[in-house]
Amino acid sequence: MKKSLLPTVVFMLFLFTGTAQQKSPLELTDIFNLEYVSEPQISPDGSQVVYIRNFKDIMTDRNLSNLWIVNADGSDNRPLTTGNHNISAPRWSHDGTKIAYLSNAEDDKMKLYTMWLSTRQAAALTNSPQSPGAPVWSPDDRHLAFTMFVPEKNTSPIQLPSKPEGAKWNEPPKYIDALNYRGDGQGYYKSGNRQLFILSTDGGTPRQLTEATQNIGSPSWSADGRALYFSANLREDADYNPSNSEVYRLDLGSSAITALTDRTGPDNNPQVSPNGKEIAYVGLDDQYQGYQLDKLYLMNTDGTNSRQVSGDFDRDIGNVQWSGDGKSLFFQYDDNGDTKVGKLSIASGKVQTVLEGLGGLSLGRPYNAADFSVASDGAIAYTLGNTGQPADLAIHNRKESLRITHLNEDLFAFRDLGAMEELRWKSSFDQREIQGWIVKPPNFDPNKKYPMILEIHGGPFASYGSVFSSEVQLYAAAGYVVLYTNPRGSSGYGAEFGNLIHHDYPNHDYEDLMSGVDALLAKGYVDSDNLFVTGGSGGGVLTAWIVGKTDRFRAAVVAKPVINWYSFVLYADNPAFFYKYWFPTKPWEDPEHYMKRSPLSYVANVTTPTMLLTGEEDYRTPIAESEQFYAALKLEGVETAMVRIPGASHGIANRPSNLIAKIASVLMWFEKYRK
Repeated sequence: MKKSLLPTVVFMLFLFTGTAQQKSPLELTDIFNLEYVSEPQISPDGSQVVYIRNFKDIMTDRNLSNLWIVNADGSDNRPLTTGNHNISAPRWSHDGTKIAYLSNAEDDKMKLYTMWLSTRQAAALTNSPQSPGAPVWSPDDRHLAFTMFVPEKNTSPIQLPSKPEGAKWNEPPKYIDALNYRGDGQGYYKSGNRQLFILSTDGGTPRQLTEATQNIGSPSWSADGRALYFSANLREDADYNPSNSEVYRLDLGSSAITALTDRTGPDNNPQVSPNGKEIAYVGLDDQYQGYQLDKLYLMNTDGTNSRQVSGDFDRDIGNVQWSGDGKSLFFQYDDNGDTKVGKLSIASGKVQTVLEGLGGLSLGRPYNAADFSVASDGAIAYTLGNTGQPADLAIHNRKESLRITHLNEDLFAFRDLGAMEELRWKSSFDQREIQGWIVKPPNFDPNKKYPMILEIHGGPFASYGSVFSSEVQLYAAAGYVVLYTNPRGSSGYGAEFGNLIHHDYPNHDYEDLMSGVDALLAKGYVDSDNLFVTGGSGGGVLTAWIVGKTDRFRAAVVAKPVINWYSFVLYADNPAFFYKYWFPTKPWEDPEHYMKRSPLSYVANVTTPTMLLTGEEDYRTPIAESEQFYAALKLEGVETAMVRIPGASHGIANRPSNLIAKIASVLMWFEKYRK
């Protein structure tokens, strides 16, 4: 009799199923496989959403994107553009038949396009050497307003003799006489500013509306289409008082520009109400503090009856949008590590939390970053993010939320992520409650002892949250328990908490962080002999400060830090801001105050092996800061090294391979000293 094959088949199916369910830890090259949603824009009637689908190319080391569209019920999700290029700033026309957006699909030059959704035909409306800003549709959909950089001729006063024919001289010297002459991620500034333009949606030549001496902000149309509102700092002393912008009205007929606000402090992001009678904007009365909350204001379109409407709401307000009936204002804010959407009733001034759990726009470190848009019926499209996923698209229909996309489901089907849990503790300095998060290695065993990495955010007025982070997940994949926190000075906890470090940073944030390490050690699964610390920017400051205060960490990586505040405020990319808001005086007026807050002052205390890591084109915390600390540590005989990321600015992770290089460098240094 023929033997049955059933047991063999069942056994093979069991093996196959078991293999399919096995997951491996995240790998460095998986960074190239991560995708995320950004700029979700819901149609005026709430029936469809267009969004940017972001991805990476491992062969060209580029961040790329395409435009997609989906019905509000999640059906018929499909691309509107394809290929390896970049798309940004999609905006619906008011009648819902067209989309304006920016793309470099044709020749790597960023142009303004219009697409007709009925046919998916697209036409480039601009062909200028400069990239337009985000487009804004006129009320009748016949024009688009946008900003665009207009260069100015900069003739050097240095007159050189003519060189002989065929002679090969060096390039002529660069003559600089501006206070702000370079910007991080931008390099040395070219002469000129972003000006305001309008363009017919039938095409043609953009019409320049302004000749401002400073950059113009994104505009908002008047209801009758006869004026544009924008924010800018047009004062003669703008470079020396950078946080003093106003809201302006530009009459399209006469080209007259009228200031509608006038106070010491920034007024920004004007948004005209649906009935055209009022303008919502954000701003504050400048107290020259390091952390100041943007509040929500209303005024008539002629600038009268300006009043604050957000009351005592103790969080930063941003991304303000009107409800369809003009009775409410939606806005975005961070609260205790979570990004939320609030809805403010204009009549009562009360704020209702509409949505929570936004995020997922920061793939590197776990920063709170998100986006949303509102339809006229109150439906909301937003980026949904959590610790297990970068941003996906979700839609809230006023009753419930629907997750539309699962962009990384294919990757995470075979990659095992570290589990996260929230941790709160009392600071040993003043018993204030501090919030943080623990991420554990995949296949975590509470009976084992693990090495730990303390990862510190920058800013310092920023916040981490319960969101996905490839850096943290890759540290966990390498076998580390990771603790990341929001010490005093972090945003999302109110003005008082943020300003605990005003003119006092770094200082007692040290106790906040060390108390968090102690709270984690109390759980019993972290090896106290295998503690490591790292952070970038403001986190680099605190990491350098920590190794000058304690030797409890086996090794440290100080990324893109400030080491010497005296030198920093004089060659960072915004000197008038840093000295004015972060210090009580100019450096030479009180050098002791600057030096006592500089990690360089405590370098003689350092015994911890410390590596420096910075982008070579970082103009926010220039690499000379790292070079100072490196030289000082060498002179003190401390084990140290310096990693320089070629071509990288302060945002090291702007190229995928740079993010990989950063993580690999940190892990190399820690593995070198790990017991």
